[in-house]
Amino acid sequence: MLGLGNSIGTPAEGISAEAIVVRDFAELDRLGERVRGKIVVYNAPFVNYGATVLYRLQGASRAARYGAVAALVRSITPVSLQTPHTGAMSYDPNQPKIPVAAITIEVAEFLQRMNDRGDHPTLKLKMEAKFLPDAESANVIAELRGSERPDEIVLIGGHFDSWDVGQGAHDDGGGVIVAWETIRLLRELGLKPRRTIRAVLYTNEENGTRGGNAYRDAHRAEIAKHIFAIESDSGVYRPEGFGLANTAPLQVRSNLQEIAKLLAGIAADNIAENGGGSDIGPLMRDGVVGASLDVDGSHYFDIHHTQADTLDKVNPRELALCVATMAVMAYTVADIPANLAAAER
Repeated sequence: MLGLGNSIGTPAEGISAEAIVVRDFAELDRLGERVRGKIVVYNAPFVNYGATVLYRLQGASRAARYGAVAALVRSITPVSLQTPHTGAMSYDPNQPKIPVAAITIEVAEFLQRMNDRGDHPTLKLKMEAKFLPDAESANVIAELRGSERPDEIVLIGGHFDSWDVGQGAHDDGGGVIVAWETIRLLRELGLKPRRTIRAVLYTNEENGTRGGNAYRDAHRAEIAKHIFAIESDSGVYRPEGFGLANTAPLQVRSNLQEIAKLLAGIAADNIAENGGGSDIGPLMRDGVVGASLDVDGSHYFDIHHTQADTLDKVNPRELALCVATMAVMAYTVADIPANLAAAER
């Protein structure tokens, strides 16, 4: 098992209680008070990250509402090799706080089979989770200054913090390298766009997006000068293009589709619906147009937030293609004469 981020710990002796398995929140609600004094085990199959992660985020408080003493959540992944996946959870302030941990798919299915035949084993959960005082950390920023409009900014970035398991190679060390290498590569090639390209390596995305919020707060005076922001936080697999926020003006989408034709040779020319990222989210809420570097994510959640997210999982060629894709888009947006939202003439 792996404790979930923000969970409280158990008493020193642990918690021993009967396990009761549910497939979804609806089954929990049907059981209601019958889970009082028990450990609720969520065995929710992976549908997609957005839908299934709700069990990690809300599972403890939903179970506590009916008197459960702890919760276990099937890891948020479609594939498991006995690898539990951690990640953040949050407590409903109106419910008691109970400890919660992630278990593997294999363990969740094992407990499901026992539950289905009428067996309810007693589990012992022991977690030493505790909160330490906040410590200072910092974003790291690098720029390629623009030649004509240096006050106008195209921002690219990723976050360099990760969970305590694994190395955070795909989440999000690779995204950091993409941003950093984009600046280095353009400088090495002697390319200087009209506008400034700013790479931001954010800290503390995993624990409350504090790096993203801090950047927004420190640069409030120049937010209106941020003409575009791209985040790489989906791993560094083969690039497919970019996801553009649905709130972006139609002319921005049209212009990006035209720019993306430059990437057709490596099949990274798609401009998808939806896009953005947690680190650039604060800027986007203040009106900055946001996008994400989109990659073939078919195996991203196999290792997401696990001991397996290590550097050996990064394919050097795919990483290089991600850098090339980001560099072409960032440079072109920063160098075009007209604003990204302006119609071509």
